[in-house]
Amino acid sequence: MDKDIKKLTYKGVSWYDITSPNEENIKFLEKKFGFHELDLEDLELRKIQRSKIDDYEDYLFIVLHLPVYQKSRDRIISVQVDMFIGQNYFITVRSPALKNIDKIIDKCEESEAEMEEYMGFGTGYLLYNVISDLFDGCFPLLDELESEINDLERELFLHDFAKKDMLQDILLMKKDLTTFNRVILPQRTVIAQLEHKNKKFMTEDLNVYFDDVVDKVEKIWNNLENYQEMVNNLQNINESMISHNTNRIITTLTVFSVIMLPLTLVSGIYGMNLTDLPAAGQTYSFEFVIGIMLMIAISMLAYFKYKKWI
Repeated sequence: MDKDIKKLTYKGVSWYDITSPNEENIKFLEKKFGFHELDLEDLELRKIQRSKIDDYEDYLFIVLHLPVYQKSRDRIISVQVDMFIGQNYFITVRSPALKNIDKIIDKCEESEAEMEEYMGFGTGYLLYNVISDLFDGCFPLLDELESEINDLERELFLHDFAKKDMLQDILLMKKDLTTFNRVILPQRTVIAQLEHKNKKFMTEDLNVYFDDVVDKVEKIWNNLENYQEMVNNLQNINESMISHNTNRIITTLTVFSVIMLPLTLVSGIYGMNLTDLPAAGQTYSFEFVIGIMLMIAISMLAYFKYKKWI
């Protein structure tokens, strides 16, 4: 067996975990278990496969996708995990980004009680435990998204539009939620199908447990829908506030333009060098013209204030 394959064995059940499968790993699976060649082709993680369950006489092949936060890109991405389940074996083939399985294996290696909990009741129960833990790992990610949405909401009502545009932050949040939504949507169907599959591995008493996983997936889906609605509302509020702020700026500029019109008219008339204009040629003519202009400007500002236009 390839040294890159982790193996746990307990009470006749063997769990093989393969991270980033290579050609040697795939040949090992083909030789030892005789899986269908199409299933082995699907193990190529660089090619995104659709989520599904293939039901064979002696094993099930399951493809799932889960959302994972990628720190290097500061974004949520989709990762694939493939599972084979037979009468006495369980195989996971996955991306190294899916850390939850590492945590499960570490718990089993460190504690016999955990080993009994996960592997002591057959492969069907092991499948349930692993899938349940994988979807449990979605809830901290949801909590983080909710916290970021709340931060966006607070910042939206406090920030200065002249210094920062919130639209980019809102759109990035919408992108994360869309990715999360796109990943979870197909899993709802796959998980719902599990309880109706090969009863050799899924005994009747496991139906209740897989119903619990279905409930978890539906809760994740409902939370996502709520978050998407919240972000859509934030985007609408942001656009309304930007529009209102723009209108205020335009109003201010319009007021200045309107005030300048009569002032320009007065300065233009007195710039024609006519001798019969009021105060023309007098020593106080400049002060007279400035006084007229100030009186007009103050009167117009007072009128605009009275009308509550400024």
